Amino acid sequence: MPKTDPIGIFDSGVGGLTVVKSLLDKMPQESFIYFGDTAHVPYGEKTREQLLTYAQDIMKFMMKKNCKAIVVACGTHSSVTLPLISNNYTLPLLGVLEVGARQAIASTRNGKIGVAATQATVDSRAFTKSIVSLNKNVEVMEVACPRLVPLVEAGKLTGPEAEAAIKSYFDPLLDWQADTVILGCTHYPFLVPSIKKYTEDSLVLIDTAGETVDELKALLESHELLNDSDSEPVRQFFVSGEELSFYNVGKLLIGDVIKHVDKVKLS
Repeated sequence: MPKTDPIGIFDSGVGGLTVVKSLLDKMPQESFIYFGDTAHVPYGEKTREQLLTYAQDIMKFMMKKNCKAIVVACGTHSSVTLPLISNNYTLPLLGVLEVGARQAIASTRNGKIGVAATQATVDSRAFTKSIVSLNKNVEVMEVACPRLVPLVEAGKLTGPEAEAAIKSYFDPLLDWQADTVILGCTHYPFLVPSIKKYTEDSLVLIDTAGETVDELKALLESHELLNDSDSEPVRQFFVSGEELSFYNVGKLLIGDVIKHVDKVKLS
């Protein structure tokens, strides 16, 4: 497998761009292919069977693109489908769940960890299981936040609508006295300034993107797959739904890295 092959990154929409942002900062020499499953966003109300079909179709697409490693940059897929498909592939494949669990345990001081995630992720209890498996002495409270993904997909990161949604989801966590909250969906870090403003910066917010990229770098090193060539990296963006809204919101979130977005129909 050539070192210059791209890294695959996928999410339900623009959320995984938090991972792209970190990748550009920490491994700017790497080429990547990003896939946003915008035809099916949001994922929160989808069944496990639907999510598994989406994941399998996206993985087929990534394999056809000769990806050398794949980041499941989606909290829902990391929680629900990654455990079901991980043994089907030999290339480095990682999600964001266990990274978030480890970070939260290292950060909490009172042993009360909150998880803000999609309904599908909360229903799976995957974060709770992962956290408790690492430390049985902590308590976990998971809160489903169905309005947050549509807000980020629409580029509404501030304003009354975002503030009302954040209040409704974070008030129970504050009342419970959580001191650390995992942002269990990769869309949510784009709302961090608004979340911090509402919570008066009283919570440690765990954004798993940076740690995930650190883990990816270590994986590539161990497989001798880090790109050490002088060639210009290739960065491609694909979606399953409407490409213009992804392009506009994506540029708002990560700037001019996104030059063009292609729409593809998966099997």
